[in-house]
Amino acid sequence: MGQKTHPIGFRLGVIKDWQSRWFAATAKDFRALLLEDMRIRNAVLSQYRDAGISKVHIERGNQDLIVTVHTARPGIVIGRGGQRIEDLRRILEEITGNRTRLNVQEIRQPELDAYLVARNIADQLERRIAFRRAMRQALGRAMQAGALGIKIICKGRLGGAEIARREKAMEGRVPLHTLRADIDYGLAEAATPMGRIGVKVWLYKGDILPKRAEEELEELEAIEVSLPADEPEELEKALEEPVAEGAGEVGPKGEDTENAATEEN
Repeated sequence: MGQKTHPIGFRLGVIKDWQSRWFAATAKDFRALLLEDMRIRNAVLSQYRDAGISKVHIERGNQDLIVTVHTARPGIVIGRGGQRIEDLRRILEEITGNRTRLNVQEIRQPELDAYLVARNIADQLERRIAFRRAMRQALGRAMQAGALGIKIICKGRLGGAEIARREKAMEGRVPLHTLRADIDYGLAEAATPMGRIGVKVWLYKGDILPKRAEEELEELEAIEVSLPADEPEELEKALEEPVAEGAGEVGPKGEDTENAATEEN
């Protein structure tokens, strides 16, 4: 059995942040708020199945609730004249019983979002497109969009085969053990007539360095110094001049003989 660590959970508190931000004083409150978060996310995803929603961030204050929807198609979420988002806000207020504020954030490059890439491949598999072709196209689009590496794994009865198998495609590098590496991970399932096919995507976007490391790198950068042309000649003359009188001579073992004489006196 594979013992794989979740790439986002592995980096929580280091370079990744939680998708739900609130505090519960007791275990009972924590359980209630956790179930409420699950209901909120299910309501958002069920309302907008074709809106390309990647993440739903939830933040709770003393009185109000802030829900941020990250989507590749903000126009579908907002609706004509903001009607659809108002309907969703009323649904969420019925679920939570608190005043709710909805924010919609656009994902400008869906090719660099791991869940949206996995969902796109799964949709193609449901339309009976060849899985190798879908995987190759996803690899090419992600690398053209600026990704440093991408890995895709499909599992299930691929191509309607009798025996389930696993296919992998990779391009670039995906350093899973490096904590500062910005790895995005997404999982989607394709519901085909022959059974479910799982699609996993790992996307490497680059490194995220803490502020201290960035400052140290800036200090270590090479500093260009422009010297005048006649300066080397002055240095050569200074080296050729004899040592001024009164300067301590260095003994055979590297000791200062003048200092030694003063200590004896």
